[in-house]
This record gives sequence, C-alpha cells and structure tokens, in this order.
Amino acid sequence: MSKKTLLIIAILFIGVSTQAQKKNKNAKITFEVNGICEMCKDRIEKAVLKTKGVKFCSWSIETHQLSLIMDERKVDELTIHKNIAAVGHDTKKVKATDEAYNNLHGCCKYDRVNPQYGTQDH
Repeated sequence: MSKKTLLIIAILFIGVSTQAQKKNKNAKITFEVNGICEMCKDRIEKAVLKTKGVKFCSWSIETHQLSLIMDERKVDELTIHKNIAAVGHDTKKVKATDEAYNNLHGCCKYDRVNPQYGTQDH
C-alpha cells in the first residue's frame, strides 16, 4: 500500500471513531428513584438540577420515575445517580449511605427492603 492510501484509511478510521463517540447535548433519560412525597420530589429534583450539565428534570411521586435532559459532554448518568444518593434516595445504580438515608425527614423514609433497590440494610 502506498503512503497516500494508508493516510486515507487512517483519516476515515479517525472520522468513524469520532462519530461513534459523539456525545448528545440533549440526551433524554429516565430511571427510577425511591421516594415518597412532595418533600422527596423537591430534594431529588434540587440534587439533579445542581448537577452541571443537567438542563431539566422532573420526578413523579406516583411512578418514582425521574425524567431528565442532560448534556452528555458535561455529565454522565452515574454522576446523577451519585448526587441523588448523596441526599438520601436510592436508585438502581447507587444506594444512599445509611447516614444520608437517616437524615431524611421521618415522612420521607421509604422502604429500603425492596429487591429493586438492593438488599435490606436495617
């Protein structure tokens, strides 16, 4: 192969690799977050909205689903799960520490003995 052919192949490969790794600036994701009431909703949404790169979020008391729009160039989904757990709410990917959970208001203490949120800790 000539140097010119190798150069063309290299440029095409780099172009395809870059395209495959392109991050969405308006990624829409939904996942479950454990909580109970309006105070939980406020706490969860504040934790998510404080995360750099999150543009919008809404948590449903009825379904426990958190829907959000985020810039994948600035934040990844796991960071959002960690920020939610830090304020006392479990997700399927990150469980809140006992300390964070115990700091929740009494009416916000959801049942942590739930298979979809890991094992019993009490």
